[in-house]
Amino acid sequence: MNTAAIEQRLQALEDIEAIRALKARYLASCDGKDPAAIRACFADGTVDIDYGAVGRFDNADALVAVYTQIACHPHMVEIHHGSNPQIEVEGPDAASGTWSLQYGLINTREKNLTQLAGYYEDGYRKIDGAWKIVRTRFVATSTLALDLDGSQVQVLFAGRTPPAAA
Repeated sequence: MNTAAIEQRLQALEDIEAIRALKARYLASCDGKDPAAIRACFADGTVDIDYGAVGRFDNADALVAVYTQIACHPHMVEIHHGSNPQIEVEGPDAASGTWSLQYGLINTREKNLTQLAGYYEDGYRKIDGAWKIVRTRFVATSTLALDLDGSQVQVLFAGRTPPAAA
């Protein structure tokens, strides 16, 4: 095998690992309630973000504003577990990927629990040597919301797609 082919394969592996690290930073930043770190995972300018019931955004600043308003409170205890990455390098500065997500939220103020599963469909660009998210869509595949306030657990919603946020 020639040196150029080996270098190309090595670069693809390095790019895939950098994208995995990017998504891990994004999910950890969500759990850590770190809006600046979340924002840093996205490209500047126009991006395509479709998070279903949470909203659709054409820039990362708008997403981060909604995230900060909704999630950055001590009573919102979240966990984001991304797994099963399928990343395809499409060129030296473009890639796409899908990820499974298991999400849990305990709202200690409202005394409810939400468990959500689904998948992300992402697009990435390498900008100034760093991979950034330029497109992301989340598709819910199962949702369970429980009311924990009272002597009995009550199902608020069980199904595929969560209802729109109130």
